[in-house]
Amino acid sequence: MIYCFNIGVCLFLVILQTTVMPYFALFNRFYDLLIPFVIYLGLYRPARESLPFIFFLGFIMDNLSGGPFGLYLTTYFWFYISVIGITRLLQVGNRLFIIMLIAAAGVLAENLIFLGTFAIFGNDQQSSGNAAQIITIKLLWAACTGPLLLMILRNAQLRLDAGFKALYARRDDS
Repeated sequence: MIYCFNIGVCLFLVILQTTVMPYFALFNRFYDLLIPFVIYLGLYRPARESLPFIFFLGFIMDNLSGGPFGLYLTTYFWFYISVIGITRLLQVGNRLFIIMLIAAAGVLAENLIFLGTFAIFGNDQQSSGNAAQIITIKLLWAACTGPLLLMILRNAQLRLDAGFKALYARRDDS
């Protein structure tokens, strides 16, 4: 059932990010919503369940973005590997601070990778003059909403698992 949950979350976040959020001025400088999902996969799901969705997300976003193919795929994959490495290295009691730090670091890394890619390919459409301001706004958004989005994902997955366990237990009792 976790695969259905992951597919649903993937599609919901992609649709929200690409079709709904651009129409609201408040979310004009919002970060990539799939970063908290990649953090969720890195923290709470095993690699055999997570890696197919990382590649699925990267493939979808590469096709929707119009940028160089493989940019999102590479970014999500290495960010997933980094989350696993960081959580194995740091065992801190304040999990919320670590999640906030990882979300902000993920947004920063993704934007630096994008800026580097645009610089390599000579894309003049991206103005690097106000890039620091845009990245700062995205980092603030990530620090404020990243842990909240991660808690929502975790609680939804736990409730779904508990609901299906209760459904199977009722079915087995009858």
